[in-house]
Amino acid sequence: MLQCDVLVVGAGPAGCAAALTAQRLGLDVLVIDKAIFPRDKCCGDGLTTLALRELEQLGFEPNISSWVNVEDVFLRSPAGREIRLALPNGQGQYAAVVKRMELDAELVRLVANSGVQVHQGLAFDQIEINSRGAQVSLQDGNTVFASNVIAADGMWSPVRKALGCTPTGYRGDWHAFRQYVKADGDRSRDLWVWFEKDLLPGYAWSFPLADGRVNLGFGVPRSNGINGKQLAAIWNGLLKRAPIREVLGNTEPEDSRTAWPIPARLPTAQLTKGPVLFVGDAATATDPMTGEGIGQALESGRLAAQAIAARNSTQNAATIYERSARTAFQLDHRFSKTLSNVLAKPILAEAALRAVDVNAWSRRNFVRWMFEDYPRASLINPKRWRKDLFDTSGAWSVQN
Repeated sequence: MLQCDVLVVGAGPAGCAAALTAQRLGLDVLVIDKAIFPRDKCCGDGLTTLALRELEQLGFEPNISSWVNVEDVFLRSPAGREIRLALPNGQGQYAAVVKRMELDAELVRLVANSGVQVHQGLAFDQIEINSRGAQVSLQDGNTVFASNVIAADGMWSPVRKALGCTPTGYRGDWHAFRQYVKADGDRSRDLWVWFEKDLLPGYAWSFPLADGRVNLGFGVPRSNGINGKQLAAIWNGLLKRAPIREVLGNTEPEDSRTAWPIPARLPTAQLTKGPVLFVGDAATATDPMTGEGIGQALESGRLAAQAIAARNSTQNAATIYERSARTAFQLDHRFSKTLSNVLAKPILAEAALRAVDVNAWSRRNFVRWMFEDYPRASLINPKRWRKDLFDTSGAWSVQN
């Protein structure tokens, strides 16, 4: 039987952040993932300021071939109003786009190079919890005993299912579709978000990648009641929409289109079960307004590892993680959910975007808020205010 302090199930961003953090805090860590990297992951490929800062803290370097630093963001309102939002210039990176296949493979490489054992192509099978930790059976016949398990195994988390923690009938809170597309339009090198009336409070996006490619997609909440046939019709007509065609120019879809569910209900989610801590999509930690999940995955993985390292005779890791994760995410998620409900109405979405476009200050600070430069709920919660709230630098602002 193998033994370790922390078994991390899943080597995506949440699992890698947990593994790197735990190893640096002196814990003995083992990582397993049923996939062999590089492997594709259906995603919008966008990275917010939160995600970039978490990556920098892990020692990640943005030297990936598909990496594009984003300096300008363009929004199109339901009535056709175009808004240009400029991120701070010369103060580090506040937003970027990179293929998940490359991002995740680089994170796994970073973990392995740190000395952590990473077993790819090895799936979780079963788990038994006892007073000392958890005994985990793997599909190769081996067994691992770990004081704590971090379940970073995604929306359909096999660990959560094995523990009976999966909500009955839960299929996520958003539908999302994406495809890589070659585009030759002059404006296709910018990051675009279209708030189309029939998608609200969802949206369509085009995120630029290297070599003239874009990640094109759309996301809509399941609460809209859109069925599979309607979703397919939206997708089939996406490139025919005039606002999108005007930006992208001539297009050539590549690979197959993919779809995935987005879990975004952390305030009501079960985050722990005995010595098992759920992180990332397994914790349904995605932002309920934007569908962004990489920053939340990285942060929740880090918080879980820190909680395990901080456990003591009076507080176990689950108690510490519950408190830190709720503090980090819960108020922001509830605020985002409320705003998402407001943006569901075209007239209110139009009014909100007009307010954003009042002046340079409103545009600059909205885009920083949109890309999670500071906590979303700072707008309504004085406890989140601090002197330097609007004066922070982006990631990699100081180069060694």
